[in-house]
Amino acid sequence: MRTTIAKIGSTLFLFFGLVNQVNAQEIVGAWKGKLSVQGMEILLVFNISSSEEGVYTSTMDSPSQGATDIPMDTTTFSENTLTIQLKQAGIKYLATLEGSKLIGTFYQKGMELPMTLNKTIKTKPGNTDLPSTDAELEKLANYSPTTYKYSVEDYFARPKARGFGFSPNGAYLSYREKDENKKNHVYVKNLTTNKVVRVIEEKEELIRGFGWANDSRIIYVMDKGGNEDYHLFAVDIDGKNQKELTPFDGVKVKILNNLKEDKNHLIISMNKNNPQIFEPYKINIVTGELKQLYKNEDAANPIDGYVFDKEGNLRGFSKLRDGVNFDIYYTLDGENYKILKELSWKDTFTISSFNYASTYEHDAYVTSNLDSDKTKIYLYDLKEDKVIKPLFSHNDYDVSGISLSRNRDYELDYFAYEGEKMNIIPVSNYYKKLHKRITKKFPGYNYSIADKTDDENKYLVFLQSDKLYGVYYSYDAKKDEFKLLYNLMPNLIEDDMAEMRPITFKSRDGITLHGYITLPKEALNGKVPVIVNPHGGPQGIRDSWGFNPEAQLFASRGYATLQVNFRISGGYGKEFLESGFKQIGRKAMDDVEDGLKYAVDKGWVDKDNAAIYGASHGGYAVLRGLTKTPDLYACGVDYVGVSNLFTFMDSMPAYWKPYLKIVKEIWYDSDVPEEKVIMDEVSPVYHTDKITKPLFVVQGANDPRVNIDESDQIVQSLRDKGVDVPYMVKYDEGHGFGKEENSIALYKAMIGFYAKHLKKDNATPIKD
Repeated sequence: MRTTIAKIGSTLFLFFGLVNQVNAQEIVGAWKGKLSVQGMEILLVFNISSSEEGVYTSTMDSPSQGATDIPMDTTTFSENTLTIQLKQAGIKYLATLEGSKLIGTFYQKGMELPMTLNKTIKTKPGNTDLPSTDAELEKLANYSPTTYKYSVEDYFARPKARGFGFSPNGAYLSYREKDENKKNHVYVKNLTTNKVVRVIEEKEELIRGFGWANDSRIIYVMDKGGNEDYHLFAVDIDGKNQKELTPFDGVKVKILNNLKEDKNHLIISMNKNNPQIFEPYKINIVTGELKQLYKNEDAANPIDGYVFDKEGNLRGFSKLRDGVNFDIYYTLDGENYKILKELSWKDTFTISSFNYASTYEHDAYVTSNLDSDKTKIYLYDLKEDKVIKPLFSHNDYDVSGISLSRNRDYELDYFAYEGEKMNIIPVSNYYKKLHKRITKKFPGYNYSIADKTDDENKYLVFLQSDKLYGVYYSYDAKKDEFKLLYNLMPNLIEDDMAEMRPITFKSRDGITLHGYITLPKEALNGKVPVIVNPHGGPQGIRDSWGFNPEAQLFASRGYATLQVNFRISGGYGKEFLESGFKQIGRKAMDDVEDGLKYAVDKGWVDKDNAAIYGASHGGYAVLRGLTKTPDLYACGVDYVGVSNLFTFMDSMPAYWKPYLKIVKEIWYDSDVPEEKVIMDEVSPVYHTDKITKPLFVVQGANDPRVNIDESDQIVQSLRDKGVDVPYMVKYDEGHGFGKEENSIALYKAMIGFYAKHLKKDNATPIKD
């Protein structure tokens, strides 16, 4: 009898042990569920793992807050009950495993919320076997000596404080300030009492932008890990009443009008009803109440832009037609919208602002190139569809800006255009005096009005140059007094920085091209290595004069930086812009090569030590350069660049799809046989056999513009051929790195890569 009982006991022990083992295996993995809090649903994911000794650990993801892999303090699983705690945040989750579900309660700071978790699979974008290890990238970074006066951090650490702005009434000052953990919180300072309050706490997700909605409330936007699905939030200036105004997953918010005349509302647009279509809403910044202002139901021909007046009335919009044309609609009565203009997508006709100084409600300031190569600013009668009078133009450059004074009955203050540098042309007597005062006080610097109070008694003046990172001054107009507010990077001494020179030269087919070269001080003694840096876009984008942290870092290591505004760049008129259509990877690359030849012929740089580096289209240009002219460059760095034109066009976000025909007119159309041949020719992934020089590839995993697959393709193809390609992927970034630690890691590895592959051998004196 005893033997039988013993056998039964042993069997039961083995059975229960097996059950526990099975349960342990079942509990390990990723579990997701939703919390319902005040009408909002918050997605949470717990990632549970177990050691060989049976010790459980876990992390928590909060995708809506952009937070991933938050380590939990304790994780236990006993008698079918799971307990997870994060003491610092006052979080506890207690649940019972019932079949394939965890049914339990989420506790935090007095709240008890039911939450059921379901097993899921946590995946990362792209091929996770491809990225280089941290150790490999650190080894790459270590090729660069550490004996320089300025470190990578000196150029790419975020300023201690930045983003200053006055409340509309001038009583408060808002700004971002970095803490010891490199989190950039938003603060509000009472300018009378000097009391400072932290109103927005930055957690795992970056605050992508913020500003004053009115005198008592601040708005800000965040996305998730760089995916660009921006959500809108608001908070009181004491840090209370924080609210997510647009809690919609997969929806992107754009702010259209801040409604100075209606302090509790904004006008925004969202692709809430259809991912491809953005529709306008009036939103209450306190309650989040939404009112849709117009329906845009034609996904094939969506409305591209809305025009509201200062009271928030919808006065007009531009609507895509047949994928390549735009119809400008305008209303005379506020209800019926009729076509004002039928335009090609290549045309510019933009209502910059209504002329509120006029009693005639249809007067408007319009930026247009319908009658000229360069964009000009006109005073325009929208009712009669005719020019009242031209206001400003430039023979060589597009006009880019106009400013009105709300305080002085919307008097026209100035025009602006960008040539070699930014230029402000004062119009009003008031602004002529202000402009003269600022330029006399700070000669040789570019300035901008970063902010001003509604009564225009206080200004924030931002100064910058090619050698100055940026300095804020406050200006009291009544006292005519400037005060230094903040130097963003006081550690970077101007005299130590390199000069950025504007350059002008001819392309091989006779087009006048502009750009910039930043030369290190070593160039005074002889030719130096050069980093050729094509810009992104490419259409309508251009490089500009001013402080460039990349170029200054490169100069500090003895490298010149060459930036060419190749054909298709913006600001030089529509003929120059359109000359680059269907020339991406071809004549646009020729222009870059001609810029390098110009710098070589001037005696500035060493033709045998040229690297090519760029981001987005610039990253594509790197890959194309290494395949088009494989002997021209010593190495290349591709940052979020396109490698395959076919997959690039197939992977565009939904809200870009209606504009695919336009993209095909700028780039190439695979449905046209001869253009498909060109796409094959200029897609670097099909020509990796020509890449004979070292390549470093960098990618944000959540990039909605250039999918990670673009970088994976080029890395995989080269590695299949036995080529060693260092590959940096950050899984909490999108189209470019926004987090300080990631940015610093990137530039350390990049500088190490250049140190490994570029020689520094000065030979002959530089020519002027």
